[in-house]
Amino acid sequence: MWAVVGATGTGKTDLSLDLAEALAASGTPAEIVNADAMQLYRGMDIGTAKLPPHDRRGIPHHLLDVLEVTDDAAVAWYQDAARRAIADIHARGADAILVGGSGLYVSSVLYDFRFPPRDAAVRAGLEAELAAHGSGVLYARLRRADPATAARIDPRNGRRIVRALEVLAQGQATHGAALPAQPMLWHPATRLIGTRLDRAELVGRLDARVERMWRDGLLDEVARLREAGLERGTTAARAIGYAQALAQLKGEKTEADAVAETQALTRRYARRQVSWFTRYAGVRWVDAGAGLPGADVTALAHWAP
Repeated sequence: MWAVVGATGTGKTDLSLDLAEALAASGTPAEIVNADAMQLYRGMDIGTAKLPPHDRRGIPHHLLDVLEVTDDAAVAWYQDAARRAIADIHARGADAILVGGSGLYVSSVLYDFRFPPRDAAVRAGLEAELAAHGSGVLYARLRRADPATAARIDPRNGRRIVRALEVLAQGQATHGAALPAQPMLWHPATRLIGTRLDRAELVGRLDARVERMWRDGLLDEVARLREAGLERGTTAARAIGYAQALAQLKGEKTEADAVAETQALTRRYARRQVSWFTRYAGVRWVDAGAGLPGADVTALAHWAP
């Protein structure tokens, strides 16, 4: 099992394709499993930089376009779906390559995560409070009850705050929105590859990507998704870029403001991703922004940590 992780815009997608081809050339077929939470959603393509089917080089991809924008993407559900996909890949005699930058989603598959139970009634009450009062009141409550978890959660991420409070209300310990203190790998034969770029280069790349999203038709994509119920979803409508494009469509933001806010949030998200994945032990870090030479990818394919 392989995992290609890192911040958005650091070359994970291209490296995963190159790695899969290098493995196949050495006699081991490989298939890719998506670990980007927003790429799970059907129709969310431009804003998530989802690789179109004709660019996948004939390599099987899993867990792309498996949810509607009205669905709730839960990490516990994803953990089960991803591990089943990986088990099926291994049963076919192939290697699995987990690729993505959604830290908790990646960790839920790589490590021995066990998720606390759910309580629909408690959750509904908390979500009603969130809708009535906003995330600030609930975040303050979480800080008082579990400061360690609160410190790892974005104060504006109402969904994550609600989940943490739901768990606490059941007398359970949260997973802290982080790795276990001493994480154990779920699959013992796991090789971790991290992609990274110089900070200044990454910022320039991310800002340009956001501008390109709007040029490529993100607003039209969001208009179509709006008709499909985007605003009824609890997860998809809050995605970076999509929330800002929705605000533009509703006349609440100018295009310049929507683009600038998306750029700022993307940069902040990338910083959180870097902090998350830096804590992983045993990662082989590579600068894949401009693409790795074929010899280097071949060496990675034969790497035995």
